Amino acid sequence: MDYLSQTQITRHLTMNVRLTKEQKIKVLNSSDIYAIMQQVLLRENKIRRNQEHFWVVGLNHNNKILFVELIGLGASNRVNAEPPDVFRMAIYKLASKLILVHNHPSGSHEVTDADITFTDHMLKAGKLIKVDVLDHLVITETHYTSFADQGVMDELLKNGLFEIMGPEKQELEQFKIETEKKRAEKEKAISIAKKMKAKGYDDATIKELTGLSLKEIGKL
Repeated sequence: MDYLSQTQITRHLTMNVRLTKEQKIKVLNSSDIYAIMQQVLLRENKIRRNQEHFWVVGLNHNNKILFVELIGLGASNRVNAEPPDVFRMAIYKLASKLILVHNHPSGSHEVTDADITFTDHMLKAGKLIKVDVLDHLVITETHYTSFADQGVMDELLKNGLFEIMGPEKQELEQFKIETEKKRAEKEKAISIAKKMKAKGYDDATIKELTGLSLKEIGKL
């Protein structure tokens, strides 16, 4: 997987992947994630499966899946992903942990040097904004490799490399400030909505006064 700069991007997008109720499970291991992501990949038509996809899987503190977000769709061997794209949905949906997933249309699930460097980057960026990157899966239609299972994540945590410095650190610190503000606003809105719901307010009124979506309110 080659990671392109924004100016080299083949295609960039953010798209929520719809999961069934049964797929919103508590994740116990990498095979749990692969079982779901294999299904997501195989839902695509053959042409789309020949493109690299980059997904972010968000988990809550109990390791239950909150969302799967497709944040990049590229060519047969490259796709774009930047730290704000990786972490934005995690902040918005109050995920405390992330698992990164991308596919190799070639059918090989071997980890590349570019995969490791990118994962190290995201791991260190996640530490800065307090979102844990637990694993990175390279998947095909039939197999997968888990960085965590291979011990790669532990090695990256200990290597002391890729510490965020200079302008990028300043940008991430600003991103952290902005996203933590959004997180606090979101938590406050949810708290208010719960109180309003308990007092019998209808969902439309709660939506108008809190800014939450009807879907979010329905889950309270």
